[in-house]
Amino acid sequence: MKTVYFDNSATTKTDEEVVKAMLPYITENYGNASSIYKIGRDNRKAVEEAREKVAKVLGCEPTEIYFTAGGSESDNTAIKGIAHSYRQKGNHIITSKIEHPAVLETCKQLEKEGFEISYISVDENGIINLEELKKAIKPTTILISVMFANNEIGNIEPIKEIGEIAKEHQIIFHTDAVQAIGNININVKELGIDSLSLSAHKFYGPKGVGALYVKKGVKFDKLIDGGHQEMNKRAGTENVAGIVGLGKAIELAYENLEEHNKKIKELRDYYVEQVKQKIPYIKINGDMEKRLPGNSNISFRFIEGEGLLLNLDLKGICASSGSACTSGSLDPSHVLLAIGLPHEIAHGSLRISIGKYNTKEEVDYLIESLVEIVNRLREMSPLWEEFIEKESNK
Repeated sequence: MKTVYFDNSATTKTDEEVVKAMLPYITENYGNASSIYKIGRDNRKAVEEAREKVAKVLGCEPTEIYFTAGGSESDNTAIKGIAHSYRQKGNHIITSKIEHPAVLETCKQLEKEGFEISYISVDENGIINLEELKKAIKPTTILISVMFANNEIGNIEPIKEIGEIAKEHQIIFHTDAVQAIGNININVKELGIDSLSLSAHKFYGPKGVGALYVKKGVKFDKLIDGGHQEMNKRAGTENVAGIVGLGKAIELAYENLEEHNKKIKELRDYYVEQVKQKIPYIKINGDMEKRLPGNSNISFRFIEGEGLLLNLDLKGICASSGSACTSGSLDPSHVLLAIGLPHEIAHGSLRISIGKYNTKEEVDYLIESLVEIVNRLREMSPLWEEFIEKESNK
């Protein structure tokens, strides 16, 4: 059975050109980039070239880029590192209710250490309440961390406005841009971003490597002690092959950004329109304009997301649910609850994230499969039967 992959927000297939760029650093170019002999120096050069590629995309200096093991480490390093470094100035941090767990769990840990965290609400489309953000600022506020784009409903936050608010109050502004990089043009200087997290596997690069931008002059404590790698901010032998892959992937992503976005947005819009036409009693979650081009999140009433996912899997279709039940929790997504969805509707949500390798034929197969599965699951649901009976008696 062929696998049809529609979970590109979770991870992407590594581009063949990226793999090709990485291979020499897995085979013959195996030197330690911190060594002084030639194969070490050659690998050091490759690392610095990748650093320059990331800096070029973000509009910053190469010395402001630090390589990590991925988005979660970048978020942890930025938030904990800045919080600890500025603790003498204050202990208050502002974030949003719809952040990725890499941010929310980090903030919860800081709360245990005596930091105060304000969690700002969002509207029905997932957009942060800027007035609430302004009111939350205190003399002790040292950091604002708000994601660039949400991983579940794909909404894009007003990052420039948040940057302006932070600058006005002399507060450091960090953004988790893991979902945004490879989909949106980002210039950290123009947007007022002081720190930014990214991860290679979200834009057709390898897993296990990411990067953190920290503006020159912004202090942050390191999390990993040991050697003096990454400008003495992240100890550990450099993952040269992964770093080279990240550099190549980000370079490719921004060479073809407009073409990439046009294609996947057309497929996404086609999918959403077809679902709206063919399946009744659904809810589109999030704004269809201020969102990532390949993202859709739809709630199907009267069914469970887990059942939907399992049935799609039987047809070889990979997708994601708005319910966390597949991970052992009965609670629906915190993002869907934050935008005001009741539990029963949030439980039946499906995230489809289209990528550059998806085709219209695959989307058609997905739509056809969804119609069949939703109809079958609803026929098995007592809630659906009760609803239809009430409708017929009106």
